[in-house]
Amino acid sequence: MKERAVIKNVQRVGGDKVDIVIENGVIAQIEAAGRGRGDRLIEYPGAYVSSGWIDMHVHAFPEFDPYGDEIDEIGVKQGVTTIVDAGSCGADRIADLAASRERAQTNLFAFLNISRIGLLRIDELSNLAWIDREQAVQAVGAHKDLIVGLKARISNSVVGESGIEPLLIARGLSRETSLPIMVHIGSGPPDIEEIVPLLERGDVITHYLNGKANNLFDGEGKPLQVLKDAVARGVHLDVGHGTRSFSFKVAEAAKRHGIELQTISTDIYRGNRLNGPVYSMAHVLSKFLYLGYSLEEVIAAVTTHAADWLKRPELGRIQVGDKANLTIFTIEEEPTALMDSEGDMRMGERRIETKGVFVNGSFIEC
Repeated sequence: MKERAVIKNVQRVGGDKVDIVIENGVIAQIEAAGRGRGDRLIEYPGAYVSSGWIDMHVHAFPEFDPYGDEIDEIGVKQGVTTIVDAGSCGADRIADLAASRERAQTNLFAFLNISRIGLLRIDELSNLAWIDREQAVQAVGAHKDLIVGLKARISNSVVGESGIEPLLIARGLSRETSLPIMVHIGSGPPDIEEIVPLLERGDVITHYLNGKANNLFDGEGKPLQVLKDAVARGVHLDVGHGTRSFSFKVAEAAKRHGIELQTISTDIYRGNRLNGPVYSMAHVLSKFLYLGYSLEEVIAAVTTHAADWLKRPELGRIQVGDKANLTIFTIEEEPTALMDSEGDMRMGERRIETKGVFVNGSFIEC
């Protein structure tokens, strides 16, 4: 028997109010508000609907500490229908991550850590013997439906005496596998002006709004030429908030100088989910409302922009005939304390609150 669920009277971001009729997990109709008919009604007064949120940078392998968490804890329970694990696993454990996605309600993709040990250690690129090119290529071949890119964490605490060499190896693996690289940036050396010129169209800089000394903006808040050049050649910018990688002051400088907001991601794992400053995707998105971005710009950064980078445009749209992949949320007009990774506290006037998701044939309340 076919079940028809109706998400009633929801406002599309930047658009009209509609009823969305879902039949056996597929969007059957999009009607004017009040006209949808079905067996099950889903309604939240004043709610918005968007395509399902995509978090481009999470850590979803709970066995690794401190950077790990359960897939659904940082996925559907956050109002996020698709997550991308950002290099938790290298070739040694990527099969285990692939197996875990079969038990989850959240859609999962992953960047393969170029170190075969992944985040078993947090200095995983300090010993070049831990980078096994043959194993990495074999892992990519075995998990084509999971792996969307390669991950290289190029900051001093990770690479140690290896310097820039892991990124050069990653560049070679990128060419061999035809996969882009996500590069984590942080404290140097290597210097940021040594790192960024090695990145090509489609590669990702995550943590681009970090407030560390080795960041992408000068002392006056102006973007470095290497950043402007990277944007011009199509390098993708991803927030990757995390515990230590987002600064309000840097974000304000980026906005002031016209650096386009591309994807907002959390770099969430158990510690910063429970103790902050991340807490949830909705909380991170609320920081960008505070910064003065429109709701349309903020939601595009976790829907269409992310879906386009993943080359899965269907994840970023709401269309009759597609599998229902939706996030329902409200905007609460109330003072909200917001803190960045530097301890800088701001007071927002509104916050985003998730209500539920429809994904993989099921409605899940947040």
